[in-house]
Amino acid sequence: MRKVSTAAVAFSIASLSAMAQAEPVSQAFVPTQLSSKSAQGEAAGFIEDSHLTGTTRNWYANELLRRGGTFGYNDDGVEKSTSRRINWQQGTIINYTSGFTQGVVGFSTELALYNAIALDRDTDDFAGKSNRTLADSDGDAVGQWSKMGLGNVKARVSNTTLTMGRQSVNTPVIAFIGNRALPSSFQGVAVQSDELNNLSFQGGSFDRVSPRMEQSLDKFRSEYGDRSQTADRLDMFGADYKPFESLTTSFYASNLEDFWHQYYFAFTHEMGDTDVVGLSTNLNYYKTKDSGQRKLGPIDNDTYSLSFTGTHKAHSLSVAYQEVAGNEYFDYAHDTNAIFLANSLLSDFNGPNEKSLQVAYVLNMAEYGVPGLKFNIYQARGWGIDGTHYKGGAYGGIDEVTGAATGVRTMDGETHYEYGIGTSYAVQSGPLKATAIRATYTTHRASENQADGSINEFRLVTTIPFNIL
Repeated sequence: MRKVSTAAVAFSIASLSAMAQAEPVSQAFVPTQLSSKSAQGEAAGFIEDSHLTGTTRNWYANELLRRGGTFGYNDDGVEKSTSRRINWQQGTIINYTSGFTQGVVGFSTELALYNAIALDRDTDDFAGKSNRTLADSDGDAVGQWSKMGLGNVKARVSNTTLTMGRQSVNTPVIAFIGNRALPSSFQGVAVQSDELNNLSFQGGSFDRVSPRMEQSLDKFRSEYGDRSQTADRLDMFGADYKPFESLTTSFYASNLEDFWHQYYFAFTHEMGDTDVVGLSTNLNYYKTKDSGQRKLGPIDNDTYSLSFTGTHKAHSLSVAYQEVAGNEYFDYAHDTNAIFLANSLLSDFNGPNEKSLQVAYVLNMAEYGVPGLKFNIYQARGWGIDGTHYKGGAYGGIDEVTGAATGVRTMDGETHYEYGIGTSYAVQSGPLKATAIRATYTTHRASENQADGSINEFRLVTTIPFNIL
């Protein structure tokens, strides 16, 4: 189960509609040309354009397993279990970003210190593991800890930037995940090129991930497969192309060493006038195929989602269909958010051969004189989960002692459903401008062998940005 903010995901399905148009969206063709501006040509200087900023996030989550489910944990050598898990953290980021030096080649740097404080340190509450609250070997909470979250050097020529070191990345095949008190980041080398007005390129090679809830760097692992298997490198390349004012397309390819090759294609199309009726269409497609030493065994997976969002002024209604064609999970790297699919909610709805449908509604109160306030509600259902034809071992297998099926091989016609409600508010002005408050309540119910189980979860997250220099 993917522990994310369900409200944030539901809002994202309707995010295209949030960009309200005062007039119908243009369908005009956009010719590809060299960019008329040079970012490096406008460089203001290393010190002159430097900034010292920060954010602090209060993150609270209360989970209750239903239908007999329990969280198991170790408390000073004693094995315990509980049906309720509570995590309460304060995460703070202090970020220094320099400007670029002037000249043909500009240089800059970015440094960010991450700090976390466990506000609830009761082992019986947070259940003694490091999934959401960092714990020591005895299962006790680490009361306060810090790390270098970002640390990189950048070189820029014209509109092309090379970044070396620990950095934040956001692409369909490797993306930071920010659904805890602190986000993840990645160590490696990346390049971003925006030399053309409607066509941009990204590439990178990363050898470590800085996890959300750990102080040290880690090798890459699978989110759903055998966690004992590790990958030393993730390489990626991609392009975003806007051939029309109303249409944006993306293509990305990646290689998670000895795990898989993964390819991604997407398009987003907008039409109409949201003051009357606007329609956004979004397609996301992933192809995943085993590679190298095949540490996760055979993988041959095609997964896609297709969503439609209709908007009339304050009201947005979305319908999203998602399907997995493959006898294993649709998978992605752990401690990343590289699952750009419409039905990735509290559950990812990514079981073998699974089909799912989501309906979501968002109310934007800006139309009623309260800018920054939104409400949402959604329901999603998944069915047809079948892993009985899976031939590998990373996602399940046959128990050598009992001969019983395990993991995805137990899934034969499994179903589940999820619904959630949420609200968010962003302060529009004053000393707390851009402060975001988000509350969500989610319920998930599953058949016997569906992996996510039955759970209720409430989250309350407050994020406050601030400027230092």
